[in-house]
Amino acid sequence: MVILDIMMPGVDGLTFAGNQEALNIPVLMLSAKSQDMDKIMGLATGADDYLTKPFNPLELVARVKSLLRRYLYLNPDRQKNEGDNSTVAVRGLRVDRKSHTVTVYDREVALTPTEFEILFLLAKNKGIVLSSEDIFEKVWRERYYESNNTVMVHIRKIREKIEENPSEPEFIKTVWGVGYRIDP
Repeated sequence: MVILDIMMPGVDGLTFAGNQEALNIPVLMLSAKSQDMDKIMGLATGADDYLTKPFNPLELVARVKSLLRRYLYLNPDRQKNEGDNSTVAVRGLRVDRKSHTVTVYDREVALTPTEFEILFLLAKNKGIVLSSEDIFEKVWRERYYESNNTVMVHIRKIREKIEENPSEPEFIKTVWGVGYRIDP
């Protein structure tokens, strides 16, 4: 995903957004320009959403999550097209979908099928923050309800199994108020 401003040094945001369409990635344009024509130009040149300054940071997070959710929903096979993704390795963590195994620094770890799917989802999307809602809907394949703590409980159990110190996780990081990610 790209978040950009119209008035950037070097190349302006409109030119940059126009070039991103070929890459098929979400583009969110931020700008102090709030006239209707500015918004129309931003959206017409390739931005998927347009947010005017000043803005509430929570609105920015909500728009980013919405764009990513739609992108992932409309492109479920994108990573499959980029090579075999049945095995994902992140530093000392290796998740192999074909053999349904997880190893942490060459030590095999037993996970339940649901824990495995959550870990595989996070690992194959390394560097991307996935909300509890995103994780729940992709793993359980049903609608998420806000009071549902299922994902949080499963993340805690996975950390107990793969982390040396679950209270200071090396692999699964919490991004407060947003979700979880595994850093590359």
